[in-house]
Amino acid sequence: MDMELPVVNATAAVLSRFTAAFNASLARAVIFGVHIDGHLVVEGLLIAVIVFQLSRKSYKPPKKPLSEKEIDELCDEWEPEPLCPPVKQGTRIDTPVLESAAGPHTTIDGTEVVNFASANYLGLIGNEKILDSCVGSLEKYGVGSCGPRGFYGTIDVHLNCESKIATFLGTPDSILYSYGISTIFSVIPAFCKKGDIIVADEGVHWAVQNGLHLSRSTVVYFKHNDMASLASNLEKLTHGNRRTEKIRRYIVVESIYQNSGRIAPLDEIVKLKEKYRFRIILEESHSFGVLGKSGRGLAEHYGVPIDKIDIITAGMGNALATDGGFCTGSVRVVDHQRLSSTGYVFSASLPPYLASAEVSAVNHLEENPSVLAKRRSNIALLHKELSDTPGLEISSHVLSPIVFLKLKKSTGSLTTDLDLLQTVAERVLKEDSVFIVASNRSNLDRCKLPVGIRLFVSAGHNKTDISRACLSLKRVSASVLSDYT
Repeated sequence: MDMELPVVNATAAVLSRFTAAFNASLARAVIFGVHIDGHLVVEGLLIAVIVFQLSRKSYKPPKKPLSEKEIDELCDEWEPEPLCPPVKQGTRIDTPVLESAAGPHTTIDGTEVVNFASANYLGLIGNEKILDSCVGSLEKYGVGSCGPRGFYGTIDVHLNCESKIATFLGTPDSILYSYGISTIFSVIPAFCKKGDIIVADEGVHWAVQNGLHLSRSTVVYFKHNDMASLASNLEKLTHGNRRTEKIRRYIVVESIYQNSGRIAPLDEIVKLKEKYRFRIILEESHSFGVLGKSGRGLAEHYGVPIDKIDIITAGMGNALATDGGFCTGSVRVVDHQRLSSTGYVFSASLPPYLASAEVSAVNHLEENPSVLAKRRSNIALLHKELSDTPGLEISSHVLSPIVFLKLKKSTGSLTTDLDLLQTVAERVLKEDSVFIVASNRSNLDRCKLPVGIRLFVSAGHNKTDISRACLSLKRVSASVLSDYT
């Protein structure tokens, strides 16, 4: 305040010099019946300057440094917040531990169990040709690549694998990622930036949600697998809005939704995409090697030309029984990721033996299309046997390898629903040696769809496996869910 007074006084002195000039020109001015003198103008300006000066932050001299004693006292009083929230009472964090390969049959706690918890859709775990290709690759290249693709981590087998995937799907090019789940949440931010618009299904799984968050784009969710809701949102965003015509716009969906087992109607989505001029990003982790006459995914299933889909991503830890992921599309789409996708640029490249395994897995699928018919037959049988399960109903598509059962009557609490489903899964494993899983979600997962029990159906399962799982699930559900039928 002491420094502000001289400034105010000086300002007043300067402004007073102009009063005479203003008085001469404004002496006879009348505005809305009010006589305006020059001094009123000067006083108004002076008041504005004073208010401005008073509203400024006052100068504060630096505080006296704390003594060592004061620092010690503050440190003693400080209580840091926990790195993670406390585990709630009753929360289950223990999971069964496999003691053998995650094939149609596996070992848990020394007991052989029927495995419906692993997404081994084509039953390729343990396939001899794939194992032989891995052994040969290990002998030639070793275990890892020891570098990102752009820094001495590219090996000829990576290029062979990318070429194989592109040829199999009928796209110009493809790009490999080191980890399946990181593929989609690296691809989305590589193309979608702040200011762009993304219209996404509300049922997308966590990896897609993470990609949407990292993109910093404007995200609008439509009702799960509801094309009327999608069309309504696209219309609202584009009708009469010239701004949206000048920015990038995307539709993000999964081919088979991990959180429901439902299949996206790609033919309708493509029509809406073309009508409203959006691009499509399609996540195919659970449909690649599964849907279509030859396992080429959702586009083949609906008979949609592959070039109608702008970007396709998929993890290879499901149907191909390996690991890693890929993105495929035009040459321009692929090349852009080699410098702009974090999961590709900064991660050590895919271990060479896994790339070899993927090539062998695709070759096996091309040479043995009968595995697709076997898996479809198993899914149909499972649907038939579980159609009258007490307290549970199937909500997944009849062709989905994820058979999803949700409660017929929810308790109204997500936590209680999940607890009931986990109890069912635990008893089925303990009493009948059938390994199934509830659709548990992390605290970061924003999906609002109902939880349920997921059974991953493999071409490696036989009728006895399916019958055993169905009988056990019906018996246990009748006991646990007697009040929710």
